[in-house]
Amino acid sequence: MATGFYNVPKAVNEPVKSYAPNSPERNELLATYKKMYNETVDIPFYINGKEIRTGNTVSIHPPHDHKHTVGNYHLAEKEHIEDAVTTAMDARKKWAATPWQDRAAIFLKCAELLAGPYRARMNAATMIAQSKNVFQAEIDAACELIDFFRFNVEFMTEIYANQPISSPGIWNRMEYRALEGFVYAITPFNFTSIAANLPAAPAMMGNVVVWKPARTQVYSAQIIMDLFKEAGLPDGVINMVTGNSAMITEVLLDSKHFSGIHFTGSTGVFNSFWEQIGRNVNQGKYISYPRIVGETGGKDFVWMHPSADAKQVATALTRGSFEYQGQKCSAASRAYIPKSKWNAVKKYLQADLQSMKMGNPDDTSNFINAVIDDRAFDKLSKYIDNAKNDADAEIIAGGNYDNSIGYFIEPTVILAKDPKYATMCTELFGPILTIYVYEDEAWEDTLTLVDETSPYALTGAIFSADRYVIDIATNALENAAGNFYINDKPTGAVVGQQPFGGARGSGTNDKAGSVWNLLRWVSNRTIKETFVPATDYRYPFLEE
Repeated sequence: MATGFYNVPKAVNEPVKSYAPNSPERNELLATYKKMYNETVDIPFYINGKEIRTGNTVSIHPPHDHKHTVGNYHLAEKEHIEDAVTTAMDARKKWAATPWQDRAAIFLKCAELLAGPYRARMNAATMIAQSKNVFQAEIDAACELIDFFRFNVEFMTEIYANQPISSPGIWNRMEYRALEGFVYAITPFNFTSIAANLPAAPAMMGNVVVWKPARTQVYSAQIIMDLFKEAGLPDGVINMVTGNSAMITEVLLDSKHFSGIHFTGSTGVFNSFWEQIGRNVNQGKYISYPRIVGETGGKDFVWMHPSADAKQVATALTRGSFEYQGQKCSAASRAYIPKSKWNAVKKYLQADLQSMKMGNPDDTSNFINAVIDDRAFDKLSKYIDNAKNDADAEIIAGGNYDNSIGYFIEPTVILAKDPKYATMCTELFGPILTIYVYEDEAWEDTLTLVDETSPYALTGAIFSADRYVIDIATNALENAAGNFYINDKPTGAVVGQQPFGGARGSGTNDKAGSVWNLLRWVSNRTIKETFVPATDYRYPFLEE
């Protein structure tokens, strides 16, 4: 029971630690990495707070050392998923009625635990099983996730504070209730922060969640569950399940209690959810219309005007395309460079790539690590081979790959003669950048090409020193990217600063880490209370 109007701590972005040589955080992280790397963990799935092990397991191998085993995880059967729904709905009775400040306190504690005792462990897990270097793990698994917890609490209070006006003798109120059912969270491998935020955001608003992490992210997902438990999240509020994706989805989407989906992944999978949910709506299966929230694919661009600086553009391409091996939804994968600046951009880009080291994440001199698994490796190497043999393409940097120890793809730059060449259009999700060189005078026409080449609209960047050009390009590309960058790379969105999400084939643009996303996880009830009710039906206009 609330006895005051409480102010939550002001949300500020978590500072990124430097991990400089001999720094305390570097020594702690590398020691934690080594310890965890040499252990073998047995990861259960979690239903109503219980650890469940079926004996039907899948082994976990670091992408950069795929012959090494760091653990295994257990697979759920259909009856376990059905039990997850039942227990979640039981947990909802108390959780949805829990005062907001108590829910806020749990996730604020999550932030502090992660900023302190959980930081090295979460980062090391992300480095080991998702093959992120020290910096990429820090900005994702630590800082961004801490920011999600802190800022979402602040956004939650903003939502609750948004109340209607009242007339004399009347008190109008807006109640923000949890959805009438459970939320299904499906999360990707590439960001530990997204994996935690997708179940945590609905839970913060009073919902219960069944969470299915990606099979290649289960290693750090277990630590997320440990974090939730230590912070005091009640049993059954977030249930983590692993197993056959099609089976889990069918059981959850067929439940009458299904009330929403929070998704990050491929466009094709998300489209299949829409189809299945629509079919179930037509059959009258659900209590209410489910909320469908998703961030999906991207074919993110960098466009350069002749007035832009070549070194700045080359740096944006190097970082934007190849950090975390290009396995970011926001990674730059196609670029449009004016002919007059191409030689300079090419020189700087090739020099950057030649200086990059590739290898295991525990060697902090490595900028590039492994791609996530054999399926990604096979797909990417095939596109590289095609480019080597295609008259419409030329590989000007990289082009090598090796999976003998780990799934290593060299950062690769393809020069395309055709602006609609396959790798200019297709989402690859790897360290492959394709560049099209255009005639300087055609810069405005090229904006139309940028806008129409891809079905996606997630992120994009423009570079120009001309303010009028910036204005023209910003307007021409208004629908081409949900996160639009001027004179910067198209990656690195920060919670509270650049709310993230795109439209078109890139999702519902509900902006993770913002008030707009949290609004999707509540159902409003307007309450009007009249203090002195009327006693006569007659209005003044009826008088003679």
